[in-house]
Amino acid sequence: MSLLEILILGLVQGVTEFLPVSSSGHLVLMQSFIGIDEPGSTIEIVLHLGTLLSILVVFYNDILNIITSIFLKETQKFILLIIISTIPVIIFGLSFKDFIYALFDSKTAVSMFLLFTGSFLLLSTFFKSRNISISYYQAILIGFAQALAIFPGISRSGMTIGLSMMLGVNPKDSARFSFFLAFPVILGATLITLLDSGGTANQIPIYILIGGFLSSFLSGIISLKILFRFLEKGNFYFFGIYCLILGLYNLI
Repeated sequence: MSLLEILILGLVQGVTEFLPVSSSGHLVLMQSFIGIDEPGSTIEIVLHLGTLLSILVVFYNDILNIITSIFLKETQKFILLIIISTIPVIIFGLSFKDFIYALFDSKTAVSMFLLFTGSFLLLSTFFKSRNISISYYQAILIGFAQALAIFPGISRSGMTIGLSMMLGVNPKDSARFSFFLAFPVILGATLITLLDSGGTANQIPIYILIGGFLSSFLSGIISLKILFRFLEKGNFYFFGIYCLILGLYNLI
């Protein structure tokens, strides 16, 4: 793999990991479109670590606030909500891992899931915010919505933010909860990839790995900021239209 290829994959990973357009679906389509071979486990880990670090940077103050207020009931409830919402994706991912991996070879499946994502995002914009706080019951529902995003083409952030908005949570709090949910999910995906590789590293030059890491890290920060801009302006539906167009284009 060349430096240019890893930079492209890092850019796609960083941008689409947080924008509600499905990073897994875009990576499948991008590799097929420009002829990039399936990235090895080492590269997958590096790209995931880049996006993981971007969350830490963008939400640094929020994370620091959680650490310093860990003994407050409100903070403890928020952490418990994150744990509850993470359980479904763990169960679902481990139970259907082989089946899901097989779908990554199907552009048709990815396109259909993109159409589903686009339709869901458009639907979520018709619900008005009631500025409610996420309950334990709602956290379970959001967790199952997140579990669906294991399928390539279904957006994790799109499902969690969209459903939160449907439940009456305001867009900003929906996005905040979604990206705190992303931390254990991305970390878990990284660990699973590492375990599946047997702890062996691919023979890839260090400068290529650094390039991929920086590409996914910097593009991840930018995409997070872009998403919050769209949410503030009420333009979340743009991403739904984009997913519908991309899904239809690939089917045709």
